[in-house]
Amino acid sequence: MNNKQQEQLFVKQVTDSQGIIHKVCRMYCHNDEHRKDLFQEILIQLWNSYASFRGDSKFSTWMYRVALNVAIQDFRKVKKEQKLFSSTPKFKEISEEEISSADDDNLKLIHNAISSLNKLEKAIIMLHFDNKSNEEIASITGISQNYVRVKMNRIKAKLKKILTH
Repeated sequence: MNNKQQEQLFVKQVTDSQGIIHKVCRMYCHNDEHRKDLFQEILIQLWNSYASFRGDSKFSTWMYRVALNVAIQDFRKVKKEQKLFSSTPKFKEISEEEISSADDDNLKLIHNAISSLNKLEKAIIMLHFDNKSNEEIASITGISQNYVRVKMNRIKAKLKKILTH
């Protein structure tokens, strides 16, 4: 496959699965500008590592893994920067504008509860909501299937506790 064909295939695959990148960006960024920057960073990393995609898994599974790795690296960088300028970094609440299309108060409560989870928990619950199997979640996050099941039970309990208060 020549470079032009490889580029066309990449663009088609990313276009078909771009919702994945948007989900990851929304999960890890609460600011529009930061979300756009993260989106671009994920695209760059996808392109830079596209040659290493061997097709052992679905493209979307590989794309999730790359997107989550970039988002988590970005999250760590932002958190580190916050520590330099603030003694107690806080997670931002989801703004009303970001979920203005969601009229349901329960959905807002769920979004706020999920925003309180740590980065791995957010990734797992997002993939779960996206109907990924435990096997796919394990492959994307780099943890064992058994640990995915354990984490899912803990996440559900944590969310239940948050939502009942």
